Amino acid sequence: MATYLIKTTEVYRCDTEEEAKAWIEEAKHSHDYTVTKSSSEIRTLKAKGEIVDEWVRVTIVKQFTDEKEPYTVYIPEYKRNEV
Repeated sequence: MATYLIKTTEVYRCDTEEEAKAWIEEAKHSHDYTVTKSSSEIRTLKAKGEIVDEWVRVTIVKQFTDEKEPYTVYIPEYKRNEV
């Protein structure tokens, strides 16, 4: 019996809202999966009541195959890039 990856939820950090929107749009145009849900929210880091950092959290839910009738085996590959 095979094991199938059905879906994943990925959370990213972007510097700007424009970058977040572009990241979501790029994901929606992939042929490897279907984006079933996406969202972005502005997050802040405060110290002593002042904002010291601000970023955008992007959440993307990717569906790779149908759970009832899976049609493909997908093996994710994660790579680390140093910043």
